[in-house]
Amino acid sequence: GATSAPIANVVEQLLGGQAGGLGLNGLVQKFEAAGLANVVQSWIGTGANLPIKPEQLQQALGAEHLTQLAQTAGLNKDQLLQQLSKALPGVIDGVTPGGKMPGADVLGSLLSQFTGKSA
Repeated sequence: GATSAPIANVVEQLLGGQAGGLGLNGLVQKFEAAGLANVVQSWIGTGANLPIKPEQLQQALGAEHLTQLAQTAGLNKDQLLQQLSKALPGVIDGVTPGGKMPGADVLGSLLSQFTGKSA
């Protein structure tokens, strides 16, 4: 299903690598650095997606980055973490078909399918 507009924008920013975005590879590296490699790899792989807690998401993204993203979305940090922890596993799973990381050209169109926006 399509995610809500503010969260769609945040996800697009995070994965698309726009201002303050990490890109998909950068995001995966952040999760791995935070000791959450098994979680993020479950989203990329073809098996079941492991859940992520808002606290784990905060640990991976960092408070400063989250504050920026929350301002972009017009949400407080807790609301952002709650919604992102629900949205990210499905979106990352969706943009990594067959367990493969897409190229930047493909990522944009895959992202737009999940955020409900045209690329």
